[in-house]
Amino acid sequence: MDGVHDLGGMHGFGPVVREQNEPTFHARWEAIVAAMMRSARMHRVFNIDEFRHAIERMPPEEYLTATYYERWLAAVSRLAVEKGLTTEQELERRAAAGGTGDASPSASSGPSPSVPGAGAVSDQSAITVAATSFRPATGTPRFQVGDPVVTIETHTKGHTRLPRYARGKHGVVHARHGFHVFPDSSAHGRGENPQPLYSVRFESDELWGSSGELSQAVYLDLWEGYLQPDRA
Repeated sequence: MDGVHDLGGMHGFGPVVREQNEPTFHARWEAIVAAMMRSARMHRVFNIDEFRHAIERMPPEEYLTATYYERWLAAVSRLAVEKGLTTEQELERRAAAGGTGDASPSASSGPSPSVPGAGAVSDQSAITVAATSFRPATGTPRFQVGDPVVTIETHTKGHTRLPRYARGKHGVVHARHGFHVFPDSSAHGRGENPQPLYSVRFESDELWGSSGELSQAVYLDLWEGYLQPDRA
């Protein structure tokens, strides 16, 4: 998605500062949010692409000031409402309760609404499907290893895994990864639409011109729908 949410990042925010010996979670609520997200995915309440797009729909000022797990919480909350698990009013009520005993569901709340496709995970195959984007081949890949390709130039308001800095750029197919769920479809309820996924090598100066490092390359995993034959 274009804007501050672009997966390729943006200039002007300074270096990434790493915390020495950073713990997995800085507070208990972060672990709870992580568990909520993974449980919902395992039970197929939403998929990873819907989750990522929910984060992308945060207002820019909120997205830029939120911590990692605050973004997760915003996405889980949004999707819980959109999937019918709860309401915005109920979330506001629980937030106002501040984690006290008043946050427990009341008799007036009624039973939790059901969500099609959500339920107890009864076998390992269900967990595997939720955890991987790999799917059986549904056709013949268009490109072979070594083929020159050029990425499409597109500006979308929806979800995409094609970073903005790599659009309209020339590269070479380095490897093929089989067929995988196409995020641009999956994030918007348009089905999985599995496509071949490729590792594509881009020279640094192709992506960043004179700012690129000499003799360096970047490898991006890109779906077939992002690529065209390079006939230059």
